[in-house]
Amino acid sequence: MKTKKEAILLVLICTFFTSVGQLFLKIGSKNLSFDIIELLTNYPLIIGFSLYAVGALILVLALKNGELSILYPFIATSFVWVSVLSVIFLNEVMNVWKWSGVLVIILGMVFIGKGGSLK
Repeated sequence: MKTKKEAILLVLICTFFTSVGQLFLKIGSKNLSFDIIELLTNYPLIIGFSLYAVGALILVLALKNGELSILYPFIATSFVWVSVLSVIFLNEVMNVWKWSGVLVIILGMVFIGKGGSLK
């Protein structure tokens, strides 16, 4: 089976949704309580789980049109999205080693994409 380029795009969209979901889970964890009312009104937590669900559905659609060995490594883009989103929205600090790791992830995805059978 050849992997359609649209399937890779769907995986990248999936990783964006799950990464934004992780951001919301992090924000929601600040007010985490095991009181049922507080859990039901912890909107960042609910949004985070919802974005994860949407990301999972998008991943299933992507897997329908591609090889798992080609598509799954693109999940690593989550590390890229989370790093960028954490700097922008959580004021986290990235040093040169972290940015180097992000670059290696991106290069790895390029090599996998070039080495796979794309349609």
